[in-house]
Amino acid sequence: MPTDGDPDADLLSEQIRYYEARAPVYEQLYFRQGAYAIDDEAWTRNWERETGELERFVSSLPAEGSVLELACGNGLWTRFLAPRAEPLVAVDASPTMLARNRAWIDDGRVRYVRADLFDWTQDETFGLIFGGFFLSHIPPDRWASFWGKVRGWLAPGGTLAFVDDCWGPDRPRSSDRVVDGPDHAHVRRLEGQAFTIVKRFFRPHELEAAFAEVGLTADVRSTGEHFLYGTASV
Repeated sequence: MPTDGDPDADLLSEQIRYYEARAPVYEQLYFRQGAYAIDDEAWTRNWERETGELERFVSSLPAEGSVLELACGNGLWTRFLAPRAEPLVAVDASPTMLARNRAWIDDGRVRYVRADLFDWTQDETFGLIFGGFFLSHIPPDRWASFWGKVRGWLAPGGTLAFVDDCWGPDRPRSSDRVVDGPDHAHVRRLEGQAFTIVKRFFRPHELEAAFAEVGLTADVRSTGEHFLYGTASV
């Protein structure tokens, strides 16, 4: 049953449990290791081309100053931001993700915060706020309130940046839509367990329009088949 009259509260709670359970193998999908390996040379070359485009984008971001990383995970993107940031505040709801991030990055400039971003409040402002594969996990009904809060954390002239999955005719690939449920509710399976989470897919122009609705001007690009990335500002 929904929690406190909020139809997405249970989805978001289960989403946190899913990523805590997935933390030990999270990076394997990105690096196509273990169960996620693909025995197709052409497919792999394209995947590496697209992930390389994402990595060049994140490496080019203005991270020389105060940086906030939303849902930092195991450090997949922290590794590109931490060496230039002073400081970097890395927030995630999963203690295992935070522990793995700390072990991988091992950088004293990173301050780790365990928190649910939808509930978290704080008073700092940042020159760069970055979210890697997070905005697609924001329910439609929470989109405006969440970004309204994040705008308050952005320093004057600051940049909001992101990378994420993009829309495609075969989406979702790693989950199933909930029968008779909202479009953003998806079931993912992990080691015999089923988790229902939030997952949304945007085309670049759709994401630009979604940001415009909350007063942010965005420039969103696609790597091709798999990903999108971009920046937004007030």
